[in-house]
Amino acid sequence: MRGRIRVQRRTIILVAVLVALMLGLGLLGLCYGASWSSPGEVFAALSGADPSVVIQDWRLPRVLAALVFGAALGVAGAIFQNLTRNPMGSPDVIGLDAGAYSGALVALTVLSGTSAQLAVGSVAGGLVVAATIYLLSFDKGFSGLRLVVIGIAVNAMVTAVNSWIVLRAELEVAIAAVGWSAGSLNGVGWDDLGIPFTVIGVLLVVLATQAHAMHQASLGDAVASSTGVRLDRLRLLMVLVGVGCTATVTAVTGPIVFVALAAPQIGRRLAGAAGVPLLPAALTGAVLLQGADLIAQMLLAPVALPVGVVSTAIGGCYLIWLLTKEVRRA
Repeated sequence: MRGRIRVQRRTIILVAVLVALMLGLGLLGLCYGASWSSPGEVFAALSGADPSVVIQDWRLPRVLAALVFGAALGVAGAIFQNLTRNPMGSPDVIGLDAGAYSGALVALTVLSGTSAQLAVGSVAGGLVVAATIYLLSFDKGFSGLRLVVIGIAVNAMVTAVNSWIVLRAELEVAIAAVGWSAGSLNGVGWDDLGIPFTVIGVLLVVLATQAHAMHQASLGDAVASSTGVRLDRLRLLMVLVGVGCTATVTAVTGPIVFVALAAPQIGRRLAGAAGVPLLPAALTGAVLLQGADLIAQMLLAPVALPVGVVSTAIGGCYLIWLLTKEVRRA
């Protein structure tokens, strides 16, 4: 009992710290740009006392996008790591990002590539890949390790297909597709965020209704079944939520890798909790994406790099560390 209280207290403190970091990074993001704005100017613009197009229409959408999309990626990573019970069980590792990118590529190359088509194509591509991986890995029961291994193989094949689609596309479309594939928050505006924020909000509400069942499932199949949790239904619903979060982000920004891989594990270690808790994963994902986007803006200023370049560099170092740790444990 004391241990549980200690873990809950630690989680509460962690949440408070992460929220403070999010607010601090958000303020820095609103201040930073081609010209520096003081915190006083930012607060005046947000309150409406001194409206500013730069702060309200250019910087604020980008800051909110980094926060919400980072949280969505963190939650998606936590879902799949809980399902697979493997720190490698992440949408970008098992091929869901690549599947969502395939759907978006079809929308760009075959259709006219509107925002709605990109969104539908990304979700459809992610669902097709998720269904393929799940069916191939289901053999006399569910195995998280088998799902991760098959997912890595499917990821490689889908990535090859994506490269073929880009090579066969017209030059202008191919250039746009390759640039979009880096994952970027550059140029994100209010018109791009209304539907994605709504979709992510609905998915997170659905997830909140299943939080207790997910906690029971993290204790083991036998415990979950004995408490009335329908595991097959729960897993299907969680896959749909995870794919929905990943594909929605991909439809707007392109694939942003490694946030979904790193955020849940960092959040779990900081919280000292069993399983992969969702709230620390979401907040850690938001902080990681906000920090990566600020680095992307500052590194080669005034040129803003795609945030996916920075997240890949940071995530690659994290992946090396994680693989080394897993090999030593084995």
